[in-house]
Amino acid sequence: MNYTGKITLDVNGLTCGHCAASVREELEEIPGVASVEVDVHKGATSKVAVDLGGEVTEAAIRDAISEAGYELVGVSATS
Repeated sequence: MNYTGKITLDVNGLTCGHCAASVREELEEIPGVASVEVDVHKGATSKVAVDLGGEVTEAAIRDAISEAGYELVGVSATS
């Protein structure tokens, strides 16, 4: 699936600011990602708001989250 606009990612495994920075850095390397905001929920699923400046594939997003060492459990479009 391909995404444009704004999306929210549900990510498991984040516990601190360093985790958030790792996820942010990996996602910002994807062409088409304009900005990333991470809301860490220790012990629960964290929310990652991503503003896309172009089309991005779910595979690219999943690979970036995995590269950072975490698990993508959901993607939803936001307004």
